[in-house]
Amino acid sequence: MARIVFYEKPGCMNNTRQKQLLQASGHEVIACNLLTEPWTTERLQAFFEGLPLQQWFNPAAPRIKQGEVTPDHLTEAQALALMLEDPLLIRRPLMISEERRMVGFDLAEVKAWVGLDQQDTAMDVQTCTRSHSGSQCKAPETHH
Repeated sequence: MARIVFYEKPGCMNNTRQKQLLQASGHEVIACNLLTEPWTTERLQAFFEGLPLQQWFNPAAPRIKQGEVTPDHLTEAQALALMLEDPLLIRRPLMISEERRMVGFDLAEVKAWVGLDQQDTAMDVQTCTRSHSGSQCKAPETHH
């Protein structure tokens, strides 16, 4: 069983299903509000190490869908600055367990990382379809 800090958009149906999959597999999930978390450049950047810049972004974010933000035309510094200004741009969930970080919820990657008892590969657990606000995370810090 892993202890997973799970940064989500509260009210997102897919984030709810993702948490349920983790909990059904015996993991402890500490849900945190991605939108109200006091992010810093360094904290966000730690999640994205080794990922192409395009994978940092939530493709369903309004500013991306409207063409206002085009990840392909940004530097890493610009991308991080935009995400600090507008956390809806951040691909979610962001997860931490034992200092390892993950962006998004690819079923195969999560299963390899912490293990999942049930894996319905036909289930769409990547895209959040509605919005809702929530409280800030009270989880203990697990990063350096």
